[in-house]
Amino acid sequence: MNPFKSIVQVTRTAAIAGLAGLLVAAPLPSAQASETITMASTTSTQNSGLLEFLLPRFKADSGIEVKVVAVGTGQAIDMARRGDADVLFVHNKEQEEAFVAEGFGLARRDVMYNDFVLIGPKNDPAKAAGKDIRRALKAVAAANAPFLSRGDKSGTHAAELQYWGLAGVSAKGSGYAECGCGMGAALNTASGKEAYVLSDRATWLKFKNKADLAILVEGDEAMFNQYGVIVVSPAKHPHVKVKPAQAFADWVVSTRGQATIREYGVDGQPLFFPNAKPVATRLN
Repeated sequence: MNPFKSIVQVTRTAAIAGLAGLLVAAPLPSAQASETITMASTTSTQNSGLLEFLLPRFKADSGIEVKVVAVGTGQAIDMARRGDADVLFVHNKEQEEAFVAEGFGLARRDVMYNDFVLIGPKNDPAKAAGKDIRRALKAVAAANAPFLSRGDKSGTHAAELQYWGLAGVSAKGSGYAECGCGMGAALNTASGKEAYVLSDRATWLKFKNKADLAILVEGDEAMFNQYGVIVVSPAKHPHVKVKPAQAFADWVVSTRGQATIREYGVDGQPLFFPNAKPVATRLN
């Protein structure tokens, strides 16, 4: 089964009620550690509410506190490249693999996925609605409709630029603007301007100020959105807290971590779909 197609299907049928019980793990013994690590992550992950749900469970199991710095994926990777973070939890696989190939990170592992959606005014003045993001962006550009780009080197921004490229659109129209902001702020601005905007589904579902906006484009396989975890390499930055950072990376892809991600939802809808290859959790 194509995992991407399950996103729209499950969110439409609100099937999360049966998902929470699919993975049941016995409580793990709490480690004696009292470490604090820094995780560079994304505004979309934070705005979704997942980290507030996930990290207390990890701390209960491990005793390890996670301090989150939420920025765009590009900024998060730059932060880790400077040695200002112990672990990365982001969503731009190409950039993540380059980070590892350059020796700045240890092994990258898939954690979970959801999808991107194109948000816009319900009356859809550009006639962009459908399942084809390429056709939609061509329509937005041709209509000179307001389009708000995050413009912040985030995973969402990188995906948006990729879609414009796939659409063959070089002139994005006079309505195109960048905010240089996170996902929540971008949605707020788009709401006020009745603009089109690309969002990850999780942040959109959590977002309260929807006003006259709605999902207009979803279901295009190009809009698949994969998240990964990487421990920063001590070979580049000897001060990195490798052991507790590795404990988090192991936990989030373990049966217990994946079950916790699966459990999280908003209004009966799952926000993320865990897809890691489970490993034994190592907390000591």
